[in-house]
Amino acid sequence: MNTIPTTFDEHQITRTIIGGKPNVNPDVLNISVILLNNSGSHFKINVYKNLLECNFESIISIEHDPNNSTIDDISKKMPEIKFIIPQEETTNGELINLAMSEIKSDYVLVLKDTLYIPSKIILQNLATRVTESGVFCIVPWLSDKNNNTLPCVYSPSAEKSHFTVNSSSTVSDGVKTLYPFDNIALYNRKKFIELGGFDWTIKSNYWQNLDLAVRSWLWGEETRLTSLLHFSYIDDTPIEDHTVNMDYLRYHLKNEIPKIKMEQAFVKKTSFLNFLFQSSCGFIEAKRQFKLAKKWILRNKYRFKMDLQNFVESWNH
Repeated sequence: MNTIPTTFDEHQITRTIIGGKPNVNPDVLNISVILLNNSGSHFKINVYKNLLECNFESIISIEHDPNNSTIDDISKKMPEIKFIIPQEETTNGELINLAMSEIKSDYVLVLKDTLYIPSKIILQNLATRVTESGVFCIVPWLSDKNNNTLPCVYSPSAEKSHFTVNSSSTVSDGVKTLYPFDNIALYNRKKFIELGGFDWTIKSNYWQNLDLAVRSWLWGEETRLTSLLHFSYIDDTPIEDHTVNMDYLRYHLKNEIPKIKMEQAFVKKTSFLNFLFQSSCGFIEAKRQFKLAKKWILRNKYRFKMDLQNFVESWNH
């Protein structure tokens, strides 16, 4: 597995970019949209029209199928929309990182084409209200295709010294939540970049998402739920894959082994043996992974404001 990235745009993806006429409207929102087209379905013209009505600073639509012949036609009809077509296999996190580098607004709303996206989802007054806190990540209220509220509030806990995540579907405006389900959220772009964005070397969507989320909390940022934004799925709700694999190990090493002492992160001498017994990847690979993670932790040691134990213990205070 590759060296752990230190910046959000460290990995450059081969891609084609079409469109993206600048929005010169004086009333433009300080929010952009990244629309991930993961389903491979045909372009939804009404979705683009609805997004354009909101007067976002920019709209980026990411298409997974490089052979989609309708992109040019849509781009001619709606030149304001920027289409990004990756020419290689990528993760959602990589695509979000890529789109972030094309955006200038302070906030970025990440959506998916598996959601019902109505017209006027965000107007100026709402945009001001949901961004006034300045937190790193603002999570919307989500429902399934039958309009049942999904678990959107995730909280950290410890069970027999192991880190676990609890979930709740109780919607309360402003409540803390560990991470955004399915990457769907309104991100503070500056803080996203400062945090390093998604780790492209983690290929599992779940562990990649949790890696950035836990890192953001350990580095002093917050993720909170808003009841002012609501989206529902039009298809089956995605199922998170929690499989413990090499992606989990990288997440674990970066977020669960750092300890705090004298306002900086460090790695305990006993951490490697504990990791070796738990990893089941063999001595040589475990040593390599541990060495890479330790180097990354020491490089970022002053960014950590707490370790995982402090984080869990302080969650409800």
